[in-house]
Amino acid sequence: MVNLIGTYECKVDAKGRLMVPSALKKQLAPMLQNGFVLKRSVFQPCLELYPMEQWDEMMQKINKLNRFKKKNNDFIRRFTAGVKTVEVDTNGRLLIPKDLIGFAGIGKEIVLSSAINIIEIWDKDKYENAIDAASDDFADLAEEVMGNDDFDGIS
Repeated sequence: MVNLIGTYECKVDAKGRLMVPSALKKQLAPMLQNGFVLKRSVFQPCLELYPMEQWDEMMQKINKLNRFKKKNNDFIRRFTAGVKTVEVDTNGRLLIPKDLIGFAGIGKEIVLSSAINIIEIWDKDKYENAIDAASDDFADLAEEVMGNDDFDGIS
């Protein structure tokens, strides 16, 4: 299981390339040769970078959906819309395709944020707004999500 750690600020050049920060690149090293999948986030105006192994696990789950149900087909179509395979080049850069830059509203400054087994790629201003907007109700959210009696808690 992959457990990525950290939040990193970096810049995107005019061609849509970002230099993967060295601390993150070290964590991704075992996954670099297999490549990654980059997709639109379902819930936020950001992108999600899946190591190929994580993507394959997700696709195994999705492949179990009954395709004779319209809502399942609709979900699959939307979930995989704009999906691209990407690689980190020999210079440590990752190219974000223009259509995905447009979807996420990515400007020059971005944030790479670990989300357990994937990396979220955000426009810096949008990321800060999302974090600020969620800060007011984070305690309630944490209690609701993590505070049930069935969870072997960490606090």
